[in-house]
Amino acid sequence: MQRTIFDDDHEAFRDSCRTFVDRRLRPQQEKHIANHEFGREMWLELGKQDLLGLNIPAEYGGAGADDPRFSMVLAEELSKLAFAYSSCVGIHADCVAPYLVDLCTEEQKQRWLPKFCTGELLTAIAMTEPSGGSDLANLKTAAVRDGGSDGEGGWILNGSKTFITNGYSADLVVVAARTSPEKKARGITLFAVETGMPGFERGRKLDKIGQPESDTAELFFADVRVPAANVIGEVDQGFIYLMERLVAERIGAAVSNIAHARQILDETIAYVKERQAFGQPIGSFQANKHKLAELVTQCEVTQAFVDACVMQQVDKSLSAVDAAKAKWWSAEVQNSVLDACVQLWGGYGYMNEYRVARAWTDARVTRIWAGSNEIMKELIGRDLGL
Repeated sequence: MQRTIFDDDHEAFRDSCRTFVDRRLRPQQEKHIANHEFGREMWLELGKQDLLGLNIPAEYGGAGADDPRFSMVLAEELSKLAFAYSSCVGIHADCVAPYLVDLCTEEQKQRWLPKFCTGELLTAIAMTEPSGGSDLANLKTAAVRDGGSDGEGGWILNGSKTFITNGYSADLVVVAARTSPEKKARGITLFAVETGMPGFERGRKLDKIGQPESDTAELFFADVRVPAANVIGEVDQGFIYLMERLVAERIGAAVSNIAHARQILDETIAYVKERQAFGQPIGSFQANKHKLAELVTQCEVTQAFVDACVMQQVDKSLSAVDAAKAKWWSAEVQNSVLDACVQLWGGYGYMNEYRVARAWTDARVTRIWAGSNEIMKELIGRDLGL
């Protein structure tokens, strides 16, 4: 089905993104896999191409696009190479950016955003905890005031976070911490914790079954003194801020999910046309032909719903419930399609040297992160009055 949500500017931008991926990222991919991170030089390259500040206002060094379709195009092209690229860039440029643009003071914006856009300041967001998972309302990481009751003396932060994308390399981490325990969910505040703050430590790079190009880490906070000037937004409003911005994160995940699946499906279709068995291409066998017909239909129907959600995001009408639908369904389709592709590749599909095998393991986490699929269904169920 012909997609209709992009204009000539978006397609020209897609060509630029594709060129960057082919010339700069693809030749370095094996190095990124070995190091379990991109390396700062690649982030600086992304900055030079103006790919990190698409939605950052121009006065702070960004492109000022104010159109999520450009971020969508970038995510799609990165996902076609490997899912880790869209997840790492997306965390920095799409997930963290709205917190800094929407909630920060002018002084904070001037301090952080220019280097954010160039790749000199890499960011992450730290919500998930070792004991909490998706239960953001019951964070254990806590901050208490250090100094006067007005908070001018800053805060003392203690706790830990885990599964943090970009966590090992980030210069600034947006940390969600409990500041008013008696208020429960309404007692959470966001802090900008910066590299070099005493007591802020990083654990090892976590050994994941997929997305080896990305750096994922544990973070530890032991009596970290965070100045009042590093509070993001208002004190005790963090949970509301998180819920408001998870909508964009979830539709961004859906965009990457379906782009990733469709790329590998297209490569699989090309493969079954060439691979011979019993004197004919394996794609001509009825069972395989029908399976591929199912997979293409699943992808195109899912793409149509995701595209519709993106257009609602453009006009700022996308609901949390529809974003949840897009997130969980695209993750299920992605995993189903890639599992079928592995089967069609046969033994080669189980070999790490083949893209289909890497894609299969890369995708499994999409049913867990950005809110597990079970949480997404709970949100949808509540909206039904159940």
